[in-house]
Amino acid sequence: MKSLFTAFALLLLAIPHVAAHYRFTTLIVNGAATTPWQYVRQSNNSNSPITDVSSTNLRCNSGGASGGSTQTATVAAGATVGFKLDQAIFHAGVLNVYMTKVSNAATADGSTGWFKIYQVSAVTGGGTIFWPTDNATQFTFKIPSSISAGQYLLRVEHIALHSAASTNGAQFYISCAQLNVTGGGSASPSTVQIPGVYSASDPGILINIYYPVPTSYKQPGPAVFTG
Repeated sequence: MKSLFTAFALLLLAIPHVAAHYRFTTLIVNGAATTPWQYVRQSNNSNSPITDVSSTNLRCNSGGASGGSTQTATVAAGATVGFKLDQAIFHAGVLNVYMTKVSNAATADGSTGWFKIYQVSAVTGGGTIFWPTDNATQFTFKIPSSISAGQYLLRVEHIALHSAASTNGAQFYISCAQLNVTGGGSASPSTVQIPGVYSASDPGILINIYYPVPTSYKQPGPAVFTG
């Protein structure tokens, strides 16, 4: 009976942690946080990450294939935007941010081509690996000033690598915001498809981050577009 009680107690202790996975809930525009889920599509899987890189849920998370009641924020090309989380990141991992131009941000499903505009990778050296995203509660970055005006989806992902030593062990925490970009130029960045941009065996996705300690890290996805 004592061992059963102990096991039950340990299970109860684990529940809050499982139920507290971080989510990107809030769009930041010019330094100001907006209302949670106002411009960010809300997923229907509560706090569960995506682990299948071939799934269409990799675009905007489960339930994020359309905007529903999500509003579209108007921002200028070159403006600083970002995402705020509902709590600090507590899994070791890396961050990518993508955009895709669409005809209607409210109904777009993310099947159009994506280009990367920002990333936060791992830092290696001296027999250690460091994760700059640890304990972060928000990230800000600039919309490229050269992209054309129009409607876009803005996608953020944190790839948690604490269980990535086995196939499909990497966990993708994803949100998409809806933007109407004004101003800008005529740049046409090279794009990738999501899904399609990643393979489950990519070295930055299938990796043991504990032993032996990696001496280098290859960020998943294409290079950042800096136009």
